[in-house]
Amino acid sequence: MNGVPTGAVRAPGPTGLRRFTTPRPPREERCELCGVRLPDEHHKHLVDVEKRAMVCACGPCSQLMDRSGGTRSRFRAVPGRILTDPAHRIDDRAWESLRIPVSVAFLFRNSALERPVAFYPSPAGATESELEESSWQSVLDATRLAAHLEPDVEALLLRRHEGRTECFLVPIDLCYELVGRMRLHWQGFDGGAEARADLDALFTRVRGQAREPQGSRP
Repeated sequence: MNGVPTGAVRAPGPTGLRRFTTPRPPREERCELCGVRLPDEHHKHLVDVEKRAMVCACGPCSQLMDRSGGTRSRFRAVPGRILTDPAHRIDDRAWESLRIPVSVAFLFRNSALERPVAFYPSPAGATESELEESSWQSVLDATRLAAHLEPDVEALLLRRHEGRTECFLVPIDLCYELVGRMRLHWQGFDGGAEARADLDALFTRVRGQAREPQGSRP
């Protein structure tokens, strides 16, 4: 990974994602809507699209508050699927147009801002890249995953690695898990060996879970 330039725009991270960005002792996780104890780390997440925040939720609260099915709730459930597009056409020119100073970035449609946004991990956390509409469109046009991307809750996760770009559609909480891991382990100018090893491990997990999409829409 490359260094982060002086003057990079750092977007405020979702408040509910601090669990991914700072070390903390083990504690009992609870639903942030009703207070019930959550069984383990593999619980549901909801995105509060009004506050641009993420909250932990139990199964019943997730189902009740999720507006993905067309209800008027401000919450949207984060899906668990991971998709891949081995035949994507995101080449060096498309990557360079994103103006990402490191080897990893994630892009998603923000419905509150009514525009696409792009972030990359840095020692400071999730850092926003000023994204021109033409740059976003060049990525959308180069992968069929764009047709499956759900606003706010899913992202296109890109990694420039060994001379090519990998492209996945992933849950948005996985992207902030990545950001948190990089922030915890970052050392020196380029991230250091520990951060790179953690990044490799995360992408190995993503590849193992990824499936190619079926059809033009989910």
